[in-house]
Amino acid sequence: MVEAFAVASGKGGTGKTTSTLALGMALAEEHDVTVVDADMGMANLLFHTGLAEVETTLHDVLVAGGAPVDAAVYERHGMDVVPCGTNLADFEAADPARLREVVATLAADTDVLLLDSAATLSSRAAVLPVVLADRVVVVLEPTIPALSDGLKVQEYATSYGTDTAGILFNKVRDADAIERIAPKAERYFEGPTLATVPASDRVRAARRNGRPLLAHAPDAEAARAYREAAATLTVRNRDSGAVADRFRSAVLPESP
Repeated sequence: MVEAFAVASGKGGTGKTTSTLALGMALAEEHDVTVVDADMGMANLLFHTGLAEVETTLHDVLVAGGAPVDAAVYERHGMDVVPCGTNLADFEAADPARLREVVATLAADTDVLLLDSAATLSSRAAVLPVVLADRVVVVLEPTIPALSDGLKVQEYATSYGTDTAGILFNKVRDADAIERIAPKAERYFEGPTLATVPASDRVRAARRNGRPLLAHAPDAEAARAYREAAATLTVRNRDSGAVADRFRSAVLPESP
C-alpha cells in the first residue's frame, strides 16, 4: 500500500515543514513513512532534521545523470527523509520533471509519502508536488487571507484530480479566531479540519536544535494536536505499482 500527500499552504510562514515532519512522525507509529522536501527552491526540511551537512540531496538526483534516489534517503526519527539542498545553482540545474520518477521509485517501498511543497503556486517546480499527490493537506493560519490562499491550493489540486485530505490550522494564538474562521473553512474546503495546533515557543526551539517537534518536545500541546491530525488522516490502501505508474505518467503542469 502507498498513498502520497502534499502538504501545502499557498503562502509562506504557516509552519508547513514543521507540520510535514510532525505528521510524518505521528504516522510512522503505524506506517512506513517517507518525507520528501519537494520545495526545491526554498528547501527547509534539512534544517529541521539535522541533515544540513549531508553530501547528497534531492537536487543531486534531479540533474541529468545524477545520483540514484537511495543516495539521498536518510533514516531519521523513524522515517525516511529526502532533503533538498539550498544552493541556487543546484536548484537551477535540477529538472523538476524528474521528481515524477523519484516519487515513483520511493512509492515502491513505503506506506505514506509526504511531499513538503513550496509556499506558493508560482512555478512548475512549486505546483508539481500537488499534481503528483493523491491528496493534499492544506496548512492554514486562522485568518481570512490564509483561507483564500488555501482555497487557491485546493482549486489547483482539484483541477489535476488531487483530493483534499483536510485542513490543519497552525500557529493558533486566539481561540476566538478559530470559532470565527472554522465554520467558513468547513463551508469551502472539501476535507475536514484535522486539528488546531497552538502557537508554541517549543516549535521554534525544535528547529533551532535541528529536530522535529515530536522528537524535541513530544509532550507539548502542539505535538498532541499533530498526533490528533495524524489519527484523523486515514491512509488509503492503494497498490504501490499502480501508484508508481501514475506518478511516472503524471502530466507536467504549467504554473498557475
